[in-house]
Amino acid sequence: MIRYDLRCSNGHDFDGWFRSSDGFETMRDAGLVECAECGDTQVRKALMAPRVSERRGTEKTAPGTHALEKLRRHVEANSDYVGPRFAEEARAMHEGRAPGRAIHGEARPEEARKLVDEGIPVAPLPFLPRQKTN
Repeated sequence: MIRYDLRCSNGHDFDGWFRSSDGFETMRDAGLVECAECGDTQVRKALMAPRVSERRGTEKTAPGTHALEKLRRHVEANSDYVGPRFAEEARAMHEGRAPGRAIHGEARPEEARKLVDEGIPVAPLPFLPRQKTN
């Protein structure tokens, strides 16, 4: 996985994780990479600085960590967690078999590709979901 510092055309900085550089470009060109703050899809890679250790065994917090946590809180507060049923739920909403709502969950890469190929609007999240406790 590769983490990129990104900037939208409105000047908002955020970060994203991608399988590869080609993966980023494919997703960006398909309009699937959007600003976490304003939703703009005109996104480009920003200048990145290397991660620097202050002393042996310690690292500074990576740039964008706070924005990533803010995004996580926003997603968790404003969408339903559907776990591994993500592709099934997204398809049902798209086809009108289920009421539309914001969801997040997990999908295998081939499931996500099928959703995109079918014209179903999905986007990867740059973090692993937290385990829900009952």
